[in-house]
Amino acid sequence: MYLDSTKKEEIFSKYGKSKSKTDTGSAESQIALFTYRISHLTGHLKSNQKDYGTERALKMLVGKRRRLLDYLVKTDIERYRAIIKELGIRK
Repeated sequence: MYLDSTKKEEIFSKYGKSKSKTDTGSAESQIALFTYRISHLTGHLKSNQKDYGTERALKMLVGKRRRLLDYLVKTDIERYRAIIKELGIRK
C-alpha cells in the first residue's frame, strides 16, 4: 500500500503540533496527511480518468482538508499561515 504506518509516523512527527509520532489529532498533522493522500490520488486519476470512485474520494478529501483549514483560520491564523507555507497549499 502507498501509505504504511511508517510513512504516517513520519508525516505526524514532521507536521504535528507536538512533533511526536503519536500526534494524530492536531489539525496540522491531519492536513498534512490529507495533502499526501490528495497528491497520490491526483496522480492515480491522471492515468485512470474514468475511475469515478476515486474521483469522488478525492473530492471528499479536498473538502475535509478545506474544512480543517477553515477551522485553523478561525482559531489561530498563525498556525494556518505556517501550515499553508510549509505544505505549499494555495487557496
